[in-house]
Amino acid sequence: MSGHPDWLTLTRGDAPLVVSLPHTGTEIPAAYERGLVSPWLARKDADWWIERLYGFAAELGATVIRTTISRTVIDVNRDPSGVSLYPGQATTELCPTTTFDGDPLYEPGTEPTTEEIAERRIHFFDPYHATLRGEIERLRSRHDNVVVYDCHSIRSVIPRLFDGTLPHFNIGTNGGTTCAPALIDAIEAICAVSGFGHVINGRFKGGFITRSLGRPEAGVHAVQMELACRGYMKEPLGPVAEGEWPTPYDEDYAAPMRAALTRILQACLTFTLSKA
Repeated sequence: MSGHPDWLTLTRGDAPLVVSLPHTGTEIPAAYERGLVSPWLARKDADWWIERLYGFAAELGATVIRTTISRTVIDVNRDPSGVSLYPGQATTELCPTTTFDGDPLYEPGTEPTTEEIAERRIHFFDPYHATLRGEIERLRSRHDNVVVYDCHSIRSVIPRLFDGTLPHFNIGTNGGTTCAPALIDAIEAICAVSGFGHVINGRFKGGFITRSLGRPEAGVHAVQMELACRGYMKEPLGPVAEGEWPTPYDEDYAAPMRAALTRILQACLTFTLSKA
């Protein structure tokens, strides 16, 4: 839509649901390519095909916000102050310098400087969050309650980040603080009968988007959904090499998870409409 930078896509709906896609982007403008070890490594940790998996969201009347910029340029789901969302655990920074597996993204000495990080924040991070806040405000003016649903995915096995194999559905509410219990109960009930495994506030408790926007007392209920990639794409478990990752999107393979996700977003809408 007009009024937004060309790397940010906004599809407005009137339903009380905002769907955020912060990590599906793979674009790295030429100005930010300096020093990168390889184009593949710089895109390896994207949330692959999530924009296609949730392609039905706009049909439900949801407002969908997406950045096409790679998280390697800047991660719009990190605390811009630099405070870790997961103290004591491995993670990546606002402007990542390593992959999830710990491989360097930059040649030594070419990592983004403090000044460069500040510039990236102004150009990419701040507009994304301003758009989120603006759409929440627009919808709250029409609805008593709004759900912010933050979409993510990650490879199922990454020893640096977590032990073992990740459950299919990883629901994050920062320990139950970012949304009403009834919303999580509704989402969990769907996950429980989906045929996929799930956990609430396990390794992934919600990133900066969920934590900064979720204000259930003010009618804004935020949830992060981190999907294990094997639930919707043919994922080789364990380390992946260039040429084998990402695997192509397969509509038939993704269909069972897409069906469960459709029911989850419908449950989010039912929750908002049932609130007094």
